[in-house]
Amino acid sequence: MQYIVSARKYRPMTFDTVVGQTALTTTLKNAVRSGKLAHAFLFCGPRGVGKTTCARIFAKAINCQHPTADGEACNECESCVAFNQQRSLNIFELDAASNNSVENIKKLMDQTRIPPQSGRYKVFIIDEVHMLSSAAFNAFLKTLEEPPSYVIFILATTEKHKILPTIISRCQIYDFERMSVPDIVGHLKKVAEREGFSYEEEALHIIAEKADGGMRDALSIFDQTVSYSQGNLTYEKVIENLNVLDSDNYFRLIDLSLENKVADVMLLLNDIMGRGFDGGHLVNGLAEHARNVMMAKNPSTLPLLDVSDRQRERFREQAVRCPDKFLYQLLRVANRCDINYRQSSNKRLLVELTLIEIAQITQDDDASAGRRPHRRLKNLFRKTVASSHLTPAPQVAATATTARRAHQAEREPAATPMPEHRPSAPLVASQPAAQGAPASRTGGQGKPISLRNMGTSIQGILHRAAETSKVEEEQLDKSEKTVFTQEQVEKEWLAMCNRMTAAYPGLSARMKNLLPHITDYPNIELVVDNSILLDEINGIKSRIRATLAHYLHNGHIDFTVRLAKANEVTKILTKRELFDEMCQKNPAVNRLRELLNLELA
Repeated sequence: MQYIVSARKYRPMTFDTVVGQTALTTTLKNAVRSGKLAHAFLFCGPRGVGKTTCARIFAKAINCQHPTADGEACNECESCVAFNQQRSLNIFELDAASNNSVENIKKLMDQTRIPPQSGRYKVFIIDEVHMLSSAAFNAFLKTLEEPPSYVIFILATTEKHKILPTIISRCQIYDFERMSVPDIVGHLKKVAEREGFSYEEEALHIIAEKADGGMRDALSIFDQTVSYSQGNLTYEKVIENLNVLDSDNYFRLIDLSLENKVADVMLLLNDIMGRGFDGGHLVNGLAEHARNVMMAKNPSTLPLLDVSDRQRERFREQAVRCPDKFLYQLLRVANRCDINYRQSSNKRLLVELTLIEIAQITQDDDASAGRRPHRRLKNLFRKTVASSHLTPAPQVAATATTARRAHQAEREPAATPMPEHRPSAPLVASQPAAQGAPASRTGGQGKPISLRNMGTSIQGILHRAAETSKVEEEQLDKSEKTVFTQEQVEKEWLAMCNRMTAAYPGLSARMKNLLPHITDYPNIELVVDNSILLDEINGIKSRIRATLAHYLHNGHIDFTVRLAKANEVTKILTKRELFDEMCQKNPAVNRLRELLNLELA
């Protein structure tokens, strides 16, 4: 007896046997029963969900001479028998993927002129209709809009967005959904029972998840695993055959991370990758596992898990042990790894760092202080952020108490948030103005501030800035003398500008367009083109120097900023000007553009 794959052998022959598309099949049965049929239907959806199958069942039902009361074909009349034996002259199938030219469509249009010899309708099923060429679509338009009364078109496609809007507007649209895991598992159970195969429900769940919502894919995987397991579908044999990572690994990773066992996590990762599994898939699978654990925390969301009953119980047990904060942080870290994975040049190191960070989420702050390098990044610009809250000079308090508080706040450890500096009283002159001396400014409530006191306030600000620079000088590690290159300087400069965005959005954007250069090693110089920017950068020059010294690991760096000379200022060229300059230097570029008919975007 000739072997037939399950996807063909168990292909539905009636609407009731179609899996997972109840709403659509009910609509089609009602249309057959009432006789209210459109002249064109568009079946769209992902692969393997029953589009072509439903088109064939529908074509047979509308030509059935004795349809049942609920709209199904009788399978006994001549039309149904002819269709089942694949000799019907009223139903035509066209594969648009291989017959997508205007000539093919014209031949199809010629057949629409001949009425059916038996039956009521001529049905044309065009599969993968999005593959038709534009000319073929245009040739099809008129006939599709006003076909003969005995012609019905059924178009099927997996890519609805590629079909012309003028075609879509002439059809009734039926959107097929991906099949759920329980629906696929239920159908696989029926197939396994009819074939006499033994199975474990968890094994069928793995097949259903691997199929990604397509029944045809599920049946193909089912046949493959049956051949491997000799008709005994067990969980172990299915994951071995499909090379699927066992969910036990994810349960174990979560448990080890909760216990902060970093070494055991690394050993488990090495074992998993030694079996040929991709690190990116491992992190994505761990994120999906954490999502399931989160859903299992609430009994109302527990049914959302498309897993077996035993697996659902394991998720519920692990959810009791997992804090919400741990799961949220795990998902955030895994998502960051997924974003950076494709661009990483050392993917395994990225996965290892991700799992190490996950395994240390629940550690105490004292034990985990050394694992977060970004804390040091915040220290380098914490004083900058505090300084950005200073009000203009005429409104700065000149009292010694306020100055001491600001100085103490700047010297606090980085882990303590910087308090916001706010004057506790209206800003007034600390001493009465000299008799006869005119007041140059007024305070917030109209009270005068003398020039003498304003000078005192400015001197206080400059004094605090000098103290801050002195502290930063003391923090530099003079013992570090690592050799660095111009490329490293540019890299750390850009990284520093990105970290400054929150505190100095405008200044950091302008600094990104500048590049410092090594003049007399290890001294670094920055050339700016206007005095305003020069003053702004000079205001935080000591912090920039401290940052570069820290990340370049050289405490002897000297950072200078100067205004560009007249011959150093260059015009910033537009894309058009850059291209014209390139064409002048190399005419072959312009000839290539003309040959390829390219335009500058």
